[in-house]
Amino acid sequence: MLTTFELDEYIFEALRLGASGFLLKDAEPTDIIGAIRIVAGGGSLLAPSVTTRVIAHFAHAGTPPPAPHPQLTDLTDREREILAWVASGRSNQEIATELVLSPETVRTHVSRAMVKLAARDRAQLVVFAIQSGLQAP
Repeated sequence: MLTTFELDEYIFEALRLGASGFLLKDAEPTDIIGAIRIVAGGGSLLAPSVTTRVIAHFAHAGTPPPAPHPQLTDLTDREREILAWVASGRSNQEIATELVLSPETVRTHVSRAMVKLAARDRAQLVVFAIQSGLQAP
Protein backbone atom coordinates (compact mmCIF):
# COMPACT_ATOMS: atom_id res chain seq x y z
CA MET A 1 0.00 0.00 0.00
CA LEU A 2 1.30 3.43 -0.95
CA THR A 3 -0.44 6.26 0.85
CA THR A 4 -0.11 9.80 2.11
CA PHE A 5 -1.83 8.92 5.36
CA GLU A 6 0.01 7.23 8.20
CA LEU A 7 -3.09 6.49 10.22
CA ASP A 8 -3.21 3.46 12.48
CA GLU A 9 -6.54 2.32 11.08
CA TYR A 10 -5.12 2.35 7.52
CA ILE A 11 -1.98 0.51 8.55
CA PHE A 12 -3.71 -2.26 10.50
CA GLU A 13 -6.57 -2.68 8.05
CA ALA A 14 -4.13 -2.96 5.13
CA LEU A 15 -2.12 -5.61 6.99
CA ARG A 16 -5.28 -7.48 8.01
CA LEU A 17 -6.38 -7.52 4.38
CA GLY A 18 -3.07 -9.07 3.32
CA ALA A 19 -0.94 -6.10 2.26
CA SER A 20 2.70 -7.11 1.99
CA GLY A 21 3.96 -3.57 2.19
CA PHE A 22 3.07 -0.17 3.54
CA LEU A 23 5.00 2.85 2.34
CA LEU A 24 4.33 6.56 2.50
CA LYS A 25 4.26 8.71 -0.63
CA ASP A 26 6.99 10.97 0.73
CA ALA A 27 9.48 8.08 0.44
CA GLU A 28 12.34 8.55 -1.97
CA PRO A 29 11.53 7.35 -5.50
CA THR A 30 14.32 4.76 -5.29
CA ASP A 31 12.81 3.42 -2.05
CA ILE A 32 9.38 3.13 -3.68
CA ILE A 33 10.85 1.28 -6.66
CA GLY A 34 12.80 -0.98 -4.30
CA ALA A 35 9.67 -1.68 -2.25
CA ILE A 36 7.72 -2.61 -5.39
CA ARG A 37 10.48 -5.04 -6.36
CA ILE A 38 10.57 -6.57 -2.88
CA VAL A 39 6.80 -7.12 -2.76
CA ALA A 40 6.68 -8.34 -6.38
CA GLY A 41 9.38 -10.86 -5.45
CA GLY A 42 7.24 -12.26 -2.63
CA GLY A 43 8.76 -10.24 0.20
CA SER A 44 7.28 -7.54 2.35
CA LEU A 45 8.31 -4.11 3.50
CA LEU A 46 7.03 -1.63 6.03
CA ALA A 47 8.17 1.97 6.27
CA PRO A 48 10.35 2.32 9.42
CA SER A 49 7.80 4.63 11.07
CA VAL A 50 5.06 2.08 10.31
CA THR A 51 7.12 -0.74 11.85
CA THR A 52 7.53 1.40 14.96
CA ARG A 53 3.75 1.94 15.15
CA VAL A 54 3.03 -1.77 14.69
CA ILE A 55 5.46 -2.61 17.50
CA ALA A 56 4.00 0.10 19.75
CA HIS A 57 0.47 -1.13 19.06
CA PHE A 58 1.24 -4.68 20.10
CA ALA A 59 3.48 -3.63 22.99
CA HIS A 60 0.84 -1.36 24.51
CA ALA A 61 -2.31 -3.29 23.70
CA GLY A 62 -4.66 -3.51 26.66
CA THR A 63 -5.21 -7.23 26.23
CA PRO A 64 -2.82 -9.88 27.46
CA PRO A 65 -0.26 -10.81 24.84
CA PRO A 66 -1.07 -13.93 22.83
CA ALA A 67 0.94 -17.06 23.42
CA PRO A 68 4.14 -17.37 21.39
CA HIS A 69 3.77 -18.92 17.97
CA PRO A 70 3.65 -22.72 18.51
CA GLN A 71 6.44 -23.39 15.99
CA LEU A 72 8.77 -20.79 17.51
CA THR A 73 10.68 -23.61 19.20
CA ASP A 74 11.37 -25.10 15.74
CA LEU A 75 13.60 -22.13 14.91
CA THR A 76 17.33 -22.23 15.52
CA ASP A 77 18.84 -19.68 17.89
CA ARG A 78 20.16 -17.72 14.89
CA GLU A 79 16.75 -17.76 13.17
CA ARG A 80 15.11 -16.43 16.36
CA GLU A 81 17.79 -13.75 16.64
CA ILE A 82 17.30 -12.64 13.04
CA LEU A 83 13.52 -12.77 13.45
CA ALA A 84 13.87 -10.33 16.36
CA TRP A 85 15.94 -8.02 14.14
CA VAL A 86 13.32 -8.27 11.39
CA ALA A 87 10.68 -7.22 13.92
CA SER A 88 12.76 -4.14 14.74
CA GLY A 89 12.20 -2.92 11.19
CA ARG A 90 15.70 -3.57 9.90
CA SER A 91 16.39 -4.59 6.30
CA ASN A 92 18.38 -7.72 5.47
CA GLN A 93 21.38 -5.50 4.66
CA GLU A 94 21.13 -3.70 8.01
CA ILE A 95 20.82 -6.99 9.89
CA ALA A 96 23.78 -8.40 7.96
CA THR A 97 25.89 -5.38 8.88
CA GLU A 98 24.87 -5.56 12.55
CA LEU A 99 25.57 -9.30 12.85
CA VAL A 100 28.58 -9.37 10.49
CA LEU A 101 26.89 -11.75 8.07
CA SER A 102 26.26 -11.63 4.36
CA PRO A 103 22.85 -10.36 3.23
CA GLU A 104 22.34 -13.74 1.54
CA THR A 105 22.85 -15.55 4.86
CA VAL A 106 20.31 -13.26 6.52
CA ARG A 107 17.87 -13.84 3.65
CA THR A 108 18.32 -17.60 4.06
CA HIS A 109 17.55 -17.42 7.80
CA VAL A 110 14.51 -15.21 7.15
CA SER A 111 13.26 -17.64 4.47
CA ARG A 112 13.71 -20.64 6.76
CA ALA A 113 11.87 -18.87 9.57
CA MET A 114 9.03 -18.07 7.18
CA VAL A 115 8.75 -21.72 6.16
CA LYS A 116 8.92 -23.04 9.73
CA LEU A 117 6.34 -20.53 10.97
CA ALA A 118 4.18 -20.81 7.82
CA ALA A 119 4.35 -17.05 7.41
CA ARG A 120 3.11 -15.70 4.10
CA ASP A 121 5.42 -12.66 4.15
CA ARG A 122 7.84 -10.57 6.17
CA ALA A 123 5.03 -8.51 7.71
CA GLN A 124 3.51 -11.65 9.19
CA LEU A 125 6.94 -12.57 10.59
CA VAL A 126 6.99 -9.21 12.38
CA VAL A 127 3.60 -9.94 13.94
CA PHE A 128 4.71 -13.42 15.06
CA ALA A 129 7.91 -12.01 16.57
CA ILE A 130 6.09 -9.27 18.46
CA GLN A 131 3.42 -11.66 19.70
CA SER A 132 6.16 -14.02 20.86
CA GLY A 133 8.02 -11.26 22.72
CA LEU A 134 11.16 -11.39 20.55
CA GLN A 135 13.25 -8.23 20.68
CA ALA A 136 16.53 -7.31 19.03
CA PRO A 137 19.30 -6.33 21.43
